Amino acid sequence: MCPFTQLKANQKVTGMIDLDTSKNNRIGKIGERPSQENGIQKHRTSLPAPMFSRSDFSVWTILKKCVGLELSKITMPIAFNEPLSFLQRITEYMEHVYLIHRASCQPQPLERMQSVAAFAVSAVASQWERTGKPFNPLLGETYELIREDLGFRFISEQVSHHPPISAFHSEGLNHDFLFHGSIYPKLKFWGKSVEAEPRGTITLELLKHNEAYTWTNPTCCVHNVIIGKLWIEQYGTVEILNHRTGHKCVLHFKPCGLFGKELHKVEGHIQDKNKKKLFMIYGKWTECLWGIDPVSYESFKKQERRGDHLRKAKLDEDSGKADSDVADDVPVAQETVQVIPGSKLLWRINTRPPNSAQMYNFTSFTVSLNELETGMEKTLPPTDCRLRPDIRGMENGNMDLASQEKERLEEKQREARRERAKEEAEWQTRWFYPGNNPYTGTPDWLYAGDYFERNFSDCPDIY
Repeated sequence: MCPFTQLKANQKVTGMIDLDTSKNNRIGKIGERPSQENGIQKHRTSLPAPMFSRSDFSVWTILKKCVGLELSKITMPIAFNEPLSFLQRITEYMEHVYLIHRASCQPQPLERMQSVAAFAVSAVASQWERTGKPFNPLLGETYELIREDLGFRFISEQVSHHPPISAFHSEGLNHDFLFHGSIYPKLKFWGKSVEAEPRGTITLELLKHNEAYTWTNPTCCVHNVIIGKLWIEQYGTVEILNHRTGHKCVLHFKPCGLFGKELHKVEGHIQDKNKKKLFMIYGKWTECLWGIDPVSYESFKKQERRGDHLRKAKLDEDSGKADSDVADDVPVAQETVQVIPGSKLLWRINTRPPNSAQMYNFTSFTVSLNELETGMEKTLPPTDCRLRPDIRGMENGNMDLASQEKERLEEKQREARRERAKEEAEWQTRWFYPGNNPYTGTPDWLYAGDYFERNFSDCPDIY
């Protein structure tokens, strides 16, 4: 049996974690190991404390001098954070890892690319309504995640502080894939919005097929950081290249446009090495992704354009720029994607838990990321995110402690940097090293191996 089929057969419909919040008493005290069923560990379904209100804070006092500047060096109040490190947020790429397992089981390159494209879109889906800022990782900080139920293990490390660079490596427990890369987003403030421009290559290797796929994530923008309701959009073109066959998937994440007509939309196609379109893809990164053959797609779009022609002329007459000192209206998006007859469903987002709004809009997968079970401290390195006292304090609802610890850790990091400067010593990364991506030739951070041998004796003291 294909490992993907085996994996799905052992899972509930959610494909992730039991969402029934009435069963929270199974978790017991914070940190106590959850019970197991059929040998599969159960993960927590809620955070220890509800989300802290941000209504009493004004970000404007901090950002008003930062228009057009890069924000990585700006210290923000902890009230605007969420209780996760950016390293843990990168791990959310793995929420829909079943798409990688499915790709590995597909016999044809076109079908494999469909699943890889769905995985690339699903990787940003958890950002929907996530307006909290993850904690900046400390230099040398790490995070590991092993999910036997989902068939992968994951390790990441903060390999640079200025500029901030996070490197990660994941592998299938059935030796079906490697997934790795380095991320260094550039954050800029543009008056009413904060834009995160992605930098760094993401690589997926399907080992059974000797194939490698590379791409870069779309740009993420958070609107109304000064006044109004925060809302998020993703935009830009993502190109996924199969380096063995030459197949390419081109995905356009649409900016919301006038009146929010294009909000959350993704459209694109898969082409062969001769640039012939083989398959059309459409949907929303917040909801689902569908695909269909090019002839049926173009026929449907022609009919749609005829009906839209008069309506578009009317919209153009009514268009106008919003005043710069008012909030950008939150676009009202259609709740569902209009499905073209004959389309194939490539991916659908997991249902979020009913208490998600009180938990920073976390998905069920995300809720489990900072879980610290009894005995874990003995197996984790001292640099793991779960051991960060400021994130732990915020998760437990102790905002004063979290703020004090955040300041202490940042000062400790600055002092360590000053000491290295005195001694003219360079920082040594532990689990990754700088090099070139083997498929694109561009600068990258590569996994050095041996993390799971668990020799943590020379890890730095960063907390």
